[in-house]
Amino acid sequence: YAWAVKEGNTSAAVTIAAADPIHPNNPHYAVLEARPGVTLQNDGFDGISLKKGEKYDFSLFARVAPGSKGGKVVVCLLDQTGREIARSSVNVSSKEWKKQQTVLTANADVRAAVLSLQPQTVGTLHLDMISLFPQNTFKGHKNGLRADLAQTLADLHPRFVRFPGGCVAHGDGIDNIYDWKGSIGPLEARKPLRNLWGYHQTRGLGYFEYFRFCEDIGAEPLPVLAAGVPCQNSGTHTHYADNCPQGANKELMRYGQQGGIPMEEMPAYIQDVLDLIEYANGDARRTVWGRKRAEAGHPKPFNLKYIGIGNEDMITEVFEERFAMIYKAVREKHPEITVVGTVGPFYEGTDYAEGWRLATELGVPMVDEHYYVDPGWMIHNQDYYDRYDRTKSKVYLGEYAAHLPGRPNNIETALAEALYLTSVERNADVVEMTSYAPLLAKEGHTQWNPDLIYFNNTEVKPTVGYYTQQMYGQNAGTQYITSHVTLNNGQEAVRKRVGVSVVKDEATGDHIVKLVNLLPVEVSSTVKLKGIDLQNPSAVKTLLTGDPKDKQARSVTSAFVDIGGTEFPYTLPAYSFTVIRIHENKGK
Repeated sequence: YAWAVKEGNTSAAVTIAAADPIHPNNPHYAVLEARPGVTLQNDGFDGISLKKGEKYDFSLFARVAPGSKGGKVVVCLLDQTGREIARSSVNVSSKEWKKQQTVLTANADVRAAVLSLQPQTVGTLHLDMISLFPQNTFKGHKNGLRADLAQTLADLHPRFVRFPGGCVAHGDGIDNIYDWKGSIGPLEARKPLRNLWGYHQTRGLGYFEYFRFCEDIGAEPLPVLAAGVPCQNSGTHTHYADNCPQGANKELMRYGQQGGIPMEEMPAYIQDVLDLIEYANGDARRTVWGRKRAEAGHPKPFNLKYIGIGNEDMITEVFEERFAMIYKAVREKHPEITVVGTVGPFYEGTDYAEGWRLATELGVPMVDEHYYVDPGWMIHNQDYYDRYDRTKSKVYLGEYAAHLPGRPNNIETALAEALYLTSVERNADVVEMTSYAPLLAKEGHTQWNPDLIYFNNTEVKPTVGYYTQQMYGQNAGTQYITSHVTLNNGQEAVRKRVGVSVVKDEATGDHIVKLVNLLPVEVSSTVKLKGIDLQNPSAVKTLLTGDPKDKQARSVTSAFVDIGGTEFPYTLPAYSFTVIRIHENKGK
């Protein structure tokens, strides 16, 4: 994808070879029959976005083929007309794989540039791991995250980050289960991986970068690993075993909707799970995987506290046996880690019931619930968690969203989610964590809508639903304060469309009032904070409102001038979500 040979008056060819690669995990490389006037070009993923004055790190691994001569390779960045935007060069002369590096500085803004490699001598070159990476990354990390995208996530103030996602984790068949060890170490040693959704993962973003990002934004990491079974929707159940007897047929077939890792291979898989915990938390000198983390540049532990096992799985005997093995091993080796189980893909049905039964039998501390529902479900099920047994597992609401026909992300869906979250916040003794899904989507390259954040090569485009999540994330409390709503209209349809949640942030002393109005008319209200003593209070208001079909609405923050004490008026606009954050100014 994206590579092409541009020829001058001479001929050239590119072939793909696999003899003596850089690393077994990266088995293929390009063989370029180089001549002056020939260029090897890459168009990027929808082009390469450049900013004037910014620096870009170029690198590649290269060697000269036996019997051939090396030499200078000019590296250029070109705009769509062929105009040169940046220029440098590397020298390829080694007979062994060697990394070559240089820096390119853009002299203009370009939306869709092209990377061009121009050999200056005749010969055969082997090329691999050709990379162009901006120096301007989030927190300035090498191999870091795109700065604007990562900042958009950081601005949510998330308490945790789930990785690598749902179906990505348990994969398309046994051999496609996400192997975390293939995502760490030198980039050239990482194992690329396709996933169930049809995307290609270079795994330049692996577990090290993930843990580091969580640390950078003050979020807990929540890695999710397969429970010894792939996705029940896998297109293949073929498994190539490495431990078959000599001469045996290494292709093992697993029929049915859900295959499982063969039992004789489960001890090794369980050890991989335990090794991930050691990679995150192990001593940098006394443990194997802690030392590997230190070698990557992070001697201190990442202080992992949670690990998810399974994702939306069918709760079959195949699943139960393997999940129980993994859970018991983690609990025995690492009792300090909270294991998050799974109860299937819906809020009801056989898998949901069986998942809860298994979690109760094993004493799993938390389970992962998923459901995508219409706004009406969220309106009419605000008592959903009120009914939960407080003696059973806690809940991680790991995937949810309000879906309308056509799957828009608009004021109606965002306010339905805001309304439902007031009831989730009320039940925080049961629901300890929530995360909207899916999170990110590149424009033109996604098969799922709605997502929370869309982006292209130059822009980040948060949705309306993003601002609901941000308003909750930036105004999460540590103490829930019981509240009551009294309306002069007793109709059930009215009552269910007005939501209230009040929390206190003990770190700042702030009291936070969340008010949701899903009615087509404004609601005149009086907020009474009974039993709360506020000295010289001031407040800020954040408001999200608009027409139900509005896809462009954004939250607006301003001073709240009506605060005078523990009782004050506030008119909730039609179709709105308001957060009023009240701060005490003691001593003034």
